[in-house]
Amino acid sequence: MDEFDRKILQHLQVDAAQSVDSLAERVNLSRNACWRRVKNLEESGVIKQKVALVDAEAVDLGLTVLVFVRTNEHAADWADKFRSVVHAMPEITGAFRMSGDLDYMLRVRVRDVKAYDTFYQQLTTRLRLSDISASFVMEEIKDTTALPI
Repeated sequence: MDEFDRKILQHLQVDAAQSVDSLAERVNLSRNACWRRVKNLEESGVIKQKVALVDAEAVDLGLTVLVFVRTNEHAADWADKFRSVVHAMPEITGAFRMSGDLDYMLRVRVRDVKAYDTFYQQLTTRLRLSDISASFVMEEIKDTTALPI
């Protein structure tokens, strides 16, 4: 990956819907060279997918909750079930296996505290957890999908 590829990625992370002509102009390449590079980045898996970022407030999912999970279960079958439950619950927008005191951290998007309580009850019904706690995000100071390329 060279400097042109990095510039292409920087610009696509801001606006993946821009035309190849516009992108080529921004990174100082010909249209065809830029198009080939984008295709190579897609085919090699560097660009995983192109998506629309939706305003959570606009779709009434204004509450972000960080959920911290501890478990006494560490067998492969429990981990597989955990992954399956995480993928089945659309409220979970991020799931991370952690080092340190916590086993997992979940990023959850819901309408309000009542909706979080419903989510919590569903999660704890589906999985045996030794401890679960949550922090409600009061203000999103920075939330980006862009990587610092």
